[in-house]
Amino acid sequence: MSNLKKIDPLGFREYDARWLFPESINEEGIDSVGKGFGTQVISKIKNPTVIVGHDYRSYSENVKKNFVKGLLSTGCNVKDIGLCLSPTVYFSQFKLNSDAVAMITASHNENGWTGIKMGIEKGLTHCKDEMSDLKDIVLNEKFSKGFGKYEEVKDFNKTYINELSQNKIKKKLKVVAACGNGTAGIFAPDILRGIGCDVIELDCNLDYTFPKYNPNPEDMKMLHEIAKCVKENKADVGFGFDGDGDRVGVIDNKGNEIFADKIGLLIARDISNTHKNSKFIVDVKSTGLFMKDDVLKKNNCKTIYWKTGHSYIKRKVNEDNAIAGFEKSGHFFFNTPLGYGYDDGINSAIQVCKLLDNQNEYLDFLINALPKTYQSPTMAPFCKDSEKYGVIDNLTLKIKDLKEKNTKIDGQEIINILTVNGIRFTLEDGSWGLIRASSNKPSLVIVTESPTSDKIKKEIFNFIDKILQKTGKIGEYDQKI
Repeated sequence: MSNLKKIDPLGFREYDARWLFPESINEEGIDSVGKGFGTQVISKIKNPTVIVGHDYRSYSENVKKNFVKGLLSTGCNVKDIGLCLSPTVYFSQFKLNSDAVAMITASHNENGWTGIKMGIEKGLTHCKDEMSDLKDIVLNEKFSKGFGKYEEVKDFNKTYINELSQNKIKKKLKVVAACGNGTAGIFAPDILRGIGCDVIELDCNLDYTFPKYNPNPEDMKMLHEIAKCVKENKADVGFGFDGDGDRVGVIDNKGNEIFADKIGLLIARDISNTHKNSKFIVDVKSTGLFMKDDVLKKNNCKTIYWKTGHSYIKRKVNEDNAIAGFEKSGHFFFNTPLGYGYDDGINSAIQVCKLLDNQNEYLDFLINALPKTYQSPTMAPFCKDSEKYGVIDNLTLKIKDLKEKNTKIDGQEIINILTVNGIRFTLEDGSWGLIRASSNKPSLVIVTESPTSDKIKKEIFNFIDKILQKTGKIGEYDQKI
């Protein structure tokens, strides 16, 4: 690798590429990643076209320019749709003649981060294998050479806005659309008005300094702001969109923050009434309620727990021909006839509006009708990228050993262990805990839930935290219960 080029190999993560720009990757490095992705596309498709877009960060256009330079040098043709959301780029692959897509975004990561979400197959994005292949091509400079053509596509955002605006609702719902000054601000309010909502905008003006909080629907600060706005305006529902618009957070009409997996369950129930015998995919961070839900059982629907990560769930939804997939982080995936299978925060908000339209009840009533569970937020203790997977491997062995020995947590034995992604262990009463490595940050991820008491939820967290502290390899938590 030339001396000028800077690329931190750890930036090639499980399903996104993420770097601090320009500290851990510079312009020459981005150019190389463009060459790497172009080489991957060319190896599968002759004379391909790649659609690119970028989010509203101060440096995203510069990053895109260098990425495109790399793509063109491999012989890929490029169609540039400009400033947009990740789902707009995914959607473009179905509407414009293209063979692959790449979105320049660091999603909800703090300012200073950049990244690329990319995919070749329609509606799917790179997973672990494709990312490690890309890493190998880039770091070993195994690039194809050619001359691609560049084309700017004007006003594609209007096509995307018009398509989603077709999903009309009958009720005049009053909704809060909060965008944290991220890119969704120029899409979400218009689309929600388009389907028939009365929209109250919150932080929808674009400001790449993110003056109030990061546009992240798992961030309690963002959720609290939306809750306040919902209560002040007596809104039916509040939506919080992340930086690149592929996720949504939901606040009910009373200002309560609702975890996305519970919303997912309500949507799944609603869908199951008209699409019986369907499959739903949920990630391992999601509530245990899916497994024994009466409505899903009655409609003969099946739920599969799968790896956390938008690329994994998208792929699983596609492979299993599931009608929808839900991730606790707020990535929702709607397959035909409800969507194209990829994650789109605004389409997810539309599905919540349809739920309220169909059920003719307030959201707090629908949520309260679900069996009560005590859920922790998603907690992330710092753990080095180079150490996090090793920590999880050791922890998995330790918990398996404790199960073998019938060790009790708050008087209960571990009855089930799921290891598709980290380790999720379940106790006799259905309470569970999850520990996995974050796929896009130097941290671990911990979630706990109990259908019986807040105390057990906390006991499970204390149990996990105690084991982790003994490793000496974790640092501060972003938030704790």
